[in-house]
Amino acid sequence: MLLRKATMQDLEAVCTLYMEVSTKMESEGLHQWHFGEYPSRAIIQEDIEREELYCVYGEHGVAMAVTISTRQAEPYDNINWLFGVRPGYFYRLAVQPAKQGQGYGTQMMEDVQSVLHLHGCDSVRCDTYADNTLAIKLFARWGMRQSGRIVMHGRPKDSICFEKRLTEKCPLLPLRMHPAFRGGKLTPWGGERLLTEYDKPIEDVPTGESLEVSCVPGLESMDDTGVSLPELVAKYGAQFVGKYEFAPFPLLLKLIDAKGTLSVQVHPNDNYAYANEHGKLGKTEAWLILQAPEGSKLVYGIKEGTTLETLRAACEEGKSVESLLRYVNVKPGDVCFIPAGCVHAIGEGILLYEIQQSSDITYRFYDWGRVDKNGKPRELHLEKALAVTDLSFHLDPIPAPDHGVSRVLDENYFTLDLIHVDGEEKLPSINQFGMLTALDAPLELVWENDSFPVRKGETFYIPMTAPVLYVRGKGLAALSMPNN
Repeated sequence: MLLRKATMQDLEAVCTLYMEVSTKMESEGLHQWHFGEYPSRAIIQEDIEREELYCVYGEHGVAMAVTISTRQAEPYDNINWLFGVRPGYFYRLAVQPAKQGQGYGTQMMEDVQSVLHLHGCDSVRCDTYADNTLAIKLFARWGMRQSGRIVMHGRPKDSICFEKRLTEKCPLLPLRMHPAFRGGKLTPWGGERLLTEYDKPIEDVPTGESLEVSCVPGLESMDDTGVSLPELVAKYGAQFVGKYEFAPFPLLLKLIDAKGTLSVQVHPNDNYAYANEHGKLGKTEAWLILQAPEGSKLVYGIKEGTTLETLRAACEEGKSVESLLRYVNVKPGDVCFIPAGCVHAIGEGILLYEIQQSSDITYRFYDWGRVDKNGKPRELHLEKALAVTDLSFHLDPIPAPDHGVSRVLDENYFTLDLIHVDGEEKLPSINQFGMLTALDAPLELVWENDSFPVRKGETFYIPMTAPVLYVRGKGLAALSMPNN
């Protein structure tokens, strides 16, 4: 290792190095550093006094310098990091202008890694100015992940943050997901509560669905840097998604705003979908009612005693099917399990959380006579719908517990835990991966040595290898995980 700790005897030589590097940057139009403002003699002296500044001497004074620390710079608090519970940091990496482009930066990075290993760090973090293409290329070659952007030291442009795992056992941290949306003519029954209640950046009014965690092609959710969930799964594999590393991503999580009543519909099971829908998954789902006007109803099955022939005849006539539907009253906090084959429809005015198999297959029986602006109704799928309907379904909504951590569903495809927080609650152990959503208030995700805020309506993806997690604050959260 070339690096050694700097002492106060090195102060002048180190300041000279930073001055030379700052001057070269400015001469090239790169306004990352201006010596005296940042970095300054006072900053460098403080780094030496903390025994965090390392340097390498060359023929003409200090050839390289870097600050290596286990202290996180305050602007980094806003970055949704993915790696590590014992991170290390390096700041102000400088290579003498005459030695730049000769591989010294790469050697410095290896030495930084060695120092952080000695400190017991499991990951490394840093940043560089968005216009510093040389540093960006260097960090990319070293296998670092872009993690977000911050504003540092009054610079006119953002800085890009980077991170890298240093150990094989480095845990992966919860990632904030940015949803995709279904709206416009795809969800004529939708509204605008995804914006007004949860500050979602919808583009259309109406918008009915926020796909919070999604691998559906064309509707993938993304992390803060715009990397899609399928890309994250492919890059981080089993550490990120458990046994689904090489299997189809199994779940889809949504928030649904039903300003109007949804179509009467049914979903196939896996066997039917595989045989009739080009090998796709079937669709079993569940709903958690978040908002519902007094007297709200759902379609939840078909009336007992109805035959398939009677149902077919009513569907062919149209409006007659309404008298065969089984309606149930619901209120906020109710949970409805919707297995494949259950005829259902979300009622007017209901806002809900939905966990389902990752499938886009829906067969419509009836759409309440709705037509578009051209007088055209939406497509129905009567033959397929009748083929998969389970006339024996007669479950009722489940009133959810209103305190602590409760597993309200433990079904074949997924589990659903409700976390009522008034202080701090430990999350259940993660099975393959988890998806945590703050439903009625901002909360905070907490783990060893760190935490991160979760805004109302935000969903975080929890990787397989996440550390033990807690939720802090006062409000309701939902945690869904696969169960097979």
